[in-house]
Amino acid sequence: MNRKKTIAIILLFCVLALTLGMVWFLSQPQTSAGSKHISVEVVHSDGSEKGFEYDTDAEYLSEVLLEEGLIEGEQSAYGLYVKVVDGETADYDIDASYWALYINGEYAMTGADTTPINDGDVYNWTYTK
Repeated sequence: MNRKKTIAIILLFCVLALTLGMVWFLSQPQTSAGSKHISVEVVHSDGSEKGFEYDTDAEYLSEVLLEEGLIEGEQSAYGLYVKVVDGETADYDIDASYWALYINGEYAMTGADTTPINDGDVYNWTYTK
């Protein structure tokens, strides 16, 4: 009897883990293939703004922005840590500043290397302190 309960609990945990894994996988942002046109706006520390337009086949935002030289950063355990945008450095370790990423006006819940590109999207990098 005790062995049957143990097996049932193990099976229940396996099913639960599989279900949670599927939910996580299916909730990830989807990429789109093919040529896309995106706009990138940069708000510098002095409040000045600069706009950029790109046509790309890249799937993720960091791919096109690194290739074009608009951003620079370091790989970390959490992905690409963007420190430089349009030549201006923001370093949280030095003065608590960082580059905030917005997608179509909403604060991004993904980093540049996990943000899928969709045709017509507008990305905004804002120097934040």
